[in-house]
Amino acid sequence: MFITSLPALSPRKRQGSLLFLLKVLARHSSSSFLSGNPTRSIHASNDGIPNRFRPGHRPSFGASDIHTREGRLTYLSTIGRSFCSSLSQDEYLKSGSGSIPDVAARVLDPSCLDAVAPIKVKVFHKRPIDFTKLDINFLPAVILVGRPNVGKSALFNRLIRRREALVYNTPDDHVTRDIREGIAKLGDLRFKVLDSAGLETEATSGSILQRTATMTANVLARTQFAVFLIDARAGLHPLDLEVGKWLRKNAPEIKPVVVLNKAELLFDGTESFSEAADEARILGFGDPIAISAETGFGMTALHEALRPSIEDYVLQVLNSKQCGESSLEEVDDSKLPLQLAIVGRPNVGKSTLLNALLQEERVLVGPEAGLTRDSVRAQFEFQGRTIYLVDTAGWLHRTKDEKRPSSLSIMQSKKNLMRAHVIALVLDAEQIVQAGRSMTHAEVVIARRAVEEGRGLVVVVNKMDLLKGKRAGSLYEKVMESVPMEIQTVIPQVTGIPVIFTSAIEGKGRIPVMRQVIETYEKWCSRLSTARLNRWLRKVMSRHSWRGEGSQPKIKYVTQVKARPPTFVAFTSGKKHQLSEAEIRFLTRSLKEDFGLDGIPIRIMERCVPKSNGGGQSSGSSGKNASSTRRVRMLGTDNKAVEA
Repeated sequence: MFITSLPALSPRKRQGSLLFLLKVLARHSSSSFLSGNPTRSIHASNDGIPNRFRPGHRPSFGASDIHTREGRLTYLSTIGRSFCSSLSQDEYLKSGSGSIPDVAARVLDPSCLDAVAPIKVKVFHKRPIDFTKLDINFLPAVILVGRPNVGKSALFNRLIRRREALVYNTPDDHVTRDIREGIAKLGDLRFKVLDSAGLETEATSGSILQRTATMTANVLARTQFAVFLIDARAGLHPLDLEVGKWLRKNAPEIKPVVVLNKAELLFDGTESFSEAADEARILGFGDPIAISAETGFGMTALHEALRPSIEDYVLQVLNSKQCGESSLEEVDDSKLPLQLAIVGRPNVGKSTLLNALLQEERVLVGPEAGLTRDSVRAQFEFQGRTIYLVDTAGWLHRTKDEKRPSSLSIMQSKKNLMRAHVIALVLDAEQIVQAGRSMTHAEVVIARRAVEEGRGLVVVVNKMDLLKGKRAGSLYEKVMESVPMEIQTVIPQVTGIPVIFTSAIEGKGRIPVMRQVIETYEKWCSRLSTARLNRWLRKVMSRHSWRGEGSQPKIKYVTQVKARPPTFVAFTSGKKHQLSEAEIRFLTRSLKEDFGLDGIPIRIMERCVPKSNGGGQSSGSSGKNASSTRRVRMLGTDNKAVEA
C-alpha cells in the first residue's frame, strides 16, 4: 500500500475517513463510473485486468472525486479533509479476485495510519491581530523607565487594571525597588508591562540605588520596547537627561516612547503643553505623548503610539514559529497553575530564596532589613507545571511612627497570603539558635493565619550554611531535630507540617523545596469518592463505638463536597445530633492517616437531619418539616464550631 498524504487527524476521525472511502468504493465498484465510459463494462477483456489499470489508460471524470493517474487509484475526500490512498496494479493483481472494496479492506490497515507523519501547514498571520487570543509567551515586553517619583507605578496599575504596585508620594525616597511584571490591557492591545525602580545614574557604588539601576539594565536587555516617563508638572529635569543617556548606553536598539505624565492640567487653553513638548524633544526620542496615569487621560494616544510596533513584533514572532492549536482537554485541579507565596519576618532570606527558585537575580537582595516593599510576582516552569511565585515584604508589626509605605507593604503581604494556594514560611536558622525557639510571635501569627484560611503550609528553615563547621556542628543537628517538634506543638491544628532545611544564598535546596510544595499542593487538591469514604467510615466505626439510642449509628455516611482544601460533610442521625470535639478530632486524624493528607488543613462539616414526625402528617409535609429543622455545624481547622 502507498500512502501519499495524511492530515493531522485524531484516530477516530481517521477511521471514519477510511470507512467513508470504503463505502464510496463499494457503491461504484460494479458500475461503469470508475471506467470513465458508461457504456463499457468495468473489465475490457477476459484477462481479469480492469482497463483503468492498463498502461496508457487516461480516463477523465471532470468534477469527480476519483482520479486515475499512471496506474494508481487515488481518492480525494471532499468533506474538507484530504485523505489520499493509492493502490498499484501489482497490488491489485497479487490480491487475487475480489471487488475493489475487498482489496481496499485488505490493503488499507488503520494501524498504519499512526506511523505517518502529519502534514504541517504554515499559516501566515496578517493584520488585524486579536491579542486577547494570543498566548502570553508571544507577547512583547514593555518596560517603564524614568527618574524617581514620575508615576511609573501609577501607570503600571492603570495598564494592568489593578492596584498591585505601591503608589505613594515620596520625593526623597524610592517606593519601588524591584521589577514588577503584569499583563497590560490597553484597549484591545495586550503586552507584558514591567515596572522598574527610579533611576539615578550617579548613585554611589554598592548603594540601593546603584543595585536597582544594575538590575533594571539587566531586565532592559531582555525587553523589546520602553516607555520613558517625564513629570509634566516639573518639566524637563536634569535627571531626565541623565536617564536618556543611560538608555542610549544600555539599550541603543530600543527607541523609547516619551510620555509626559501628570499632564491633565496642561490643556487649559494656554501654550503650556507645547512648551512642555518642546522641552521633551530635547531628549531626541521624538514627539511626546501627554497622559495622566491617575485619571486615565491620554490612554488612547498611548494605544495609538504603541500598537504599530507591537503588531509588527507579534506578526514576526507568529510567522517565524509554528503555532499549534490550543488543547481543549479538561485539566485536573492538581495540574492547574500553582500560587506560591513566600512569607516571613524581615531579613530571613525570602528574596534570596525567590532568586534561587527562579535561578536569576529578579529581586533586590542585601543585608538591609525591610529591603522588599512591593510584593513581587514572578512566573516560571518547574517539571512541566506553571508556578506563580510571590515574594512578600517582611511581616512585622509597625509602630505609629513608621512611614506609610511600610504599612502599605504589610497590607499587601496579607492580601497575597489570601490569594496563595501554598504558603512557604521562611525561618532564620541563626535566629532560632540565638532565641532558643523555633518561631517568634509574628511567625506563629503567620502560620496560624495560613491554616485558618485553609492554605497549604511549608516551613523553610533558611541560612543553614551558618550552622556548619566544627563549632556549630552540634547546633546543625539540634535545629533539624527540634524545629519540626516545636512547630507541631505551636500549630496542633495540622499534623505533619513539612519542614525543609536549605541555604538559599548557596543555591541549595531548590529541588527539595519545590517538590515538597508540589506534593502539598496535590494533597490540597485531592478528591475522594463517596464510595471510598463510606468504606473507610465502616472501618472507622468498627474501631470506635459510635452508637446512639435505638442502636442507630451516629454517622450515616460521609462525602466530600469540595477540595482546596478538602472539605467533608458527615451526615448524622439520632437524638444526639452533634458530634463531640473528641469525635471530630478522631475523624480528622483518621482521614489524614488513612488517606495520606498530612500537612494540610481539613474541614469537616456536620449536617444533622432529625427524624420526621410520625402520625397523620403526609410524607410531603414531613419532608418539608425535616428540611426546615436541619442544622449545619462547620468545624474548621481551629476546632471552633459555627452554627448556622
